[in-house]
Amino acid sequence: QVQLVESGGGLVQPGDSLRLSCAASGRTFAPYDMGWFRQAPGREREFVARIRWSGGFTFYAVSVKDRFTISRDKDKNTVYLQMNGLKPEDTAIYYCALADSHSGPYNSPKTYDYWGQGSQVTVSS
Repeated sequence: QVQLVESGGGLVQPGDSLRLSCAASGRTFAPYDMGWFRQAPGREREFVARIRWSGGFTFYAVSVKDRFTISRDKDKNTVYLQMNGLKPEDTAIYYCALADSHSGPYNSPKTYDYWGQGSQVTVSS
């Protein structure tokens, strides 16, 4: 079993930055992919970014590309999401997720096996 614990959310103004962290613990840790998703009220959970754990390859949703950066620290079993230039439309609960294998599209929530508890990010003036 794997546990994912997120931190770093909060209330910020448009244009500000935040960094989310997701620390993993549990069994021997060797994920295939780790990702970030978000869910705004009344909307479906949507893909934000993912990183291939072994090679560090990244991919982003169009809406966050060039503003958000996903990274990982393999020694700390932690994945990060650096969010710059935040906009009100980025307001959502952000979830980190772990995929044990390449079982489906990296941008589909169904592909991921474990989820964090969620971290609220609110962007408002």
